[in-house]
Amino acid sequence: MASESALIDPAAEESAPHRRHPDWLMVAVPAGEAVRDLRRLVRGLHLNTVCEEARCPNLGECWDQRTATIMILGETCTRACGFCAVRTGRPTWHDPDEPRRVAEAVATLDLDHVVITSVARDDLADGGASVFAETIRRVRAASPATGIEVLVPDFDGEEAPLGIVVAAAPDLLDHNLETVERLQRQVRRRARYDRSLGVLARARARAREAGTRLRTKSSLMVGLGETEDEVLAAFHDLRAVGCDIVTVGQYLRPTRANLPVVRYWTPAEFARLRDAALSLGFEHVESGPLVRTSYHARSQVPGADLRAARRRAELDRDGRVVPGVVPEVVPGSMA
Repeated sequence: MASESALIDPAAEESAPHRRHPDWLMVAVPAGEAVRDLRRLVRGLHLNTVCEEARCPNLGECWDQRTATIMILGETCTRACGFCAVRTGRPTWHDPDEPRRVAEAVATLDLDHVVITSVARDDLADGGASVFAETIRRVRAASPATGIEVLVPDFDGEEAPLGIVVAAAPDLLDHNLETVERLQRQVRRRARYDRSLGVLARARARAREAGTRLRTKSSLMVGLGETEDEVLAAFHDLRAVGCDIVTVGQYLRPTRANLPVVRYWTPAEFARLRDAALSLGFEHVESGPLVRTSYHARSQVPGADLRAARRRAELDRDGRVVPGVVPEVVPGSMA
């Protein structure tokens, strides 16, 4: 974990003037050996992490736990969502060697779990789906015990690109609603609420046709002017398309060019949302002020803790397995 005791306000420098964030949004400065190792490696391999690009407040915690979110397909997005700090423009980047470098980074760092995401690449014929698929295959070949999660764009609602990604067999496929139905146009100008639900539904259907089990996940931000009833309606819509996992976190304004924070939800309100989501049948729910899509991502893949312990197991002088801490597997649990 972070070795420095100083605290930072995740958006204090960039938010609306004279607005102070609540104390529960103060986080430790990212530090520690794992953080330094990962930062050095991804930069040396010319890779991008969404942890840094999107200014995630959980960077230190996730990297210390050997979980990382790597952003492929460049740093420039073809969309201009009102909440996002990633650069918008016309991409010129194309690097066919990137999947190999991602796999090298995952193997070198011995990651337990990797989340692979991307900027939107509406300029590419398949929206970057083939690069997602090749990256999944490369990581699987180099690190077969690592959990692989992909956070994909909507591919403009096209069926074929989504099928390419699903066929590569990630452990978990994410696509985010981001906000409630009423606020979609304001928050995600080129996306559509029904299209995003369709991505999740079609991903499950594709996997089922192939005879595989694919878990799906989506994420919502609060603090943009939504009501609790609207968030609960989004939960119902996600369950209606079979979404297994949902995460909910506080929106924090990354720059003054982005949408302002309308209000801060309290930890008690996040706990209430978590209880409501679990009551609807979600397998796993993360709900809290600093929660982001990939927060505690490793624990959301069935068997992840057990696989991690087995990977770190050693043999004693008599050839017997001496594991790390192998968690007890309770029948019916996600482990």
